[in-house]
Amino acid sequence: MLLANNVADKKLIIKYNINMNENIKKQLEIIPNSPGSYQFYDKNGEIIYIGKAKNLHRRVSSYFLNKKNASPKLMVMVPQIADIKYIVVDTEIESLILESQLIKKHKPKYNVLLKDDKKFPYFVVTKEEYPRIIVARKANKNFIKGRYFGPYTDARAMHATLEILQKIFPLKKCRTPKFNSRPCLYYDMGQCMAPCQKLVSEEEYGKIIKNVELFLQGRQKELLKILKEKMKEYSKSMEYEKAGKMRDAISDIEKTLEKQKVVAENKNIDEDYLSVAKTGSLYSACVIEIREGRLIAKKDFEFNKHFESDEEDVIESVLRDYYALLPDKNIPKKIFLTQKINDPEIYTKWLSQRLKENVKILTPATKKQKEIMELAQKNAQMNIEKMRLKEIVEMQNNYNEIGSYVAEKLNLKIFPHLIECYDISHIQGTNTVASGVCFENGEPKKSLYRRYKLKTIEKGEVDDFKSMREILTRRFKRITQKGEKAPDLIIIDGGKGQLSSVIDVMRSMNLNLNIVSLAKREEEVFLPNKKEPVIFPLNSPALHLFQRIRDEAHRFAITYHRKLRSKNTLK
Repeated sequence: MLLANNVADKKLIIKYNINMNENIKKQLEIIPNSPGSYQFYDKNGEIIYIGKAKNLHRRVSSYFLNKKNASPKLMVMVPQIADIKYIVVDTEIESLILESQLIKKHKPKYNVLLKDDKKFPYFVVTKEEYPRIIVARKANKNFIKGRYFGPYTDARAMHATLEILQKIFPLKKCRTPKFNSRPCLYYDMGQCMAPCQKLVSEEEYGKIIKNVELFLQGRQKELLKILKEKMKEYSKSMEYEKAGKMRDAISDIEKTLEKQKVVAENKNIDEDYLSVAKTGSLYSACVIEIREGRLIAKKDFEFNKHFESDEEDVIESVLRDYYALLPDKNIPKKIFLTQKINDPEIYTKWLSQRLKENVKILTPATKKQKEIMELAQKNAQMNIEKMRLKEIVEMQNNYNEIGSYVAEKLNLKIFPHLIECYDISHIQGTNTVASGVCFENGEPKKSLYRRYKLKTIEKGEVDDFKSMREILTRRFKRITQKGEKAPDLIIIDGGKGQLSSVIDVMRSMNLNLNIVSLAKREEEVFLPNKKEPVIFPLNSPALHLFQRIRDEAHRFAITYHRKLRSKNTLK
């Protein structure tokens, strides 16, 4: 590791958290003021986070300063850092590339990662005497040589595009000729020009390949102009059969263009709009692609199930991982984001260097730009709903396995068929309400949902412990006095203190129910009389179930709180 003179920055040390590890303090003093990538390790020697920096000393030191408004992720991650390592490079761009490579290799739990980004398919125009169009699952130019177009996040849309290409452009489909003396059936059907039998010149075939590449780049207007000129040439030379085929190709491309929404009269506009949506532990991003003023594609991205993160982390993950997959010539001149990020310059330099033109990263300013971003936001949210539905179906199919896992981890004596969850909602003690939701075999049972208007809380009083005791007392009375069915498991939103207060209430009523608390900050599950929490893996279906139940309780409480607030406002 390189050392540097950090005298100018050593004054930061006095502001560090006083509880910080002495080993970390010493390491911070020798970290150089150079660009590079840094890696945080936990006490088990595992990498938990990888980052990049223009100035390693300033960036790494910033994690350990006393911050009043630190994000939930930092509040959980920083105390776990037991060791720091770093790699010094020459430029900011090198630090970005190195960060990307290290993240893909180690997959640290606190880095936001594109889900299965290596499986996105590409079109490849192969590098052969007579090229073909094939589909490749990876942009591996050492394995398949050629020009790559993509990646495509929607395989169905990609195959629909391939069908259009094969209809319009009669390219070679076989790697080697099927027959030595005659063309195959594709030639008879008009879907191949039989280059294997030298029935088309290499020069003419090359022109068709250029047209295919224009289509895949979204430059259909430019392609139409070339094809119309070619059709006129064939007509003048009385090659009417060729002119007819060209006419049909023009018609098919025009039909494709009709389906593409015009968003700008300026034909030179090449832009991407990147939006992010989040629900619970699910994150989704959407990129709307504008080429030649037309909306040509929408790309949806899912992310690894992750602890509470920042929208900026997700945006940077797309900028880092998705645009690294794009071929250089496919990079747009402008990328619009839903919000500003801390260090856009490193991405603009990197992308500009690859495109060999100036690339800008902006936020929407005009009415039209804001409209397109709203469209991207709507699509990102719709993808979240698809992800939620998929997760629900998976949970329904696998609940026996998930429930058994929960029972084993929490040491339950009964299978958790019926799970209830309780949450409190208020604004500075006003209109304090609570919710109780019920899930049966992993699915909401809305007939058993309950809303609570607190009776023991004074106006302006903020006491979540007291509030939780009241609603659980009311719930327990319905079990002991009215004979209502007891749940197999109760989850309360909160930490150890919340759990202890309701356990006392339960025991005072001679009940023995399974009750746990879920602390949102670190997604820890606390059990009665246990010091250490139960930790579900971040990608565990059991944790996703708990988060989903907790989020539903929160949603139900918030909805009731807003309803009461609206009523009081009208009064």
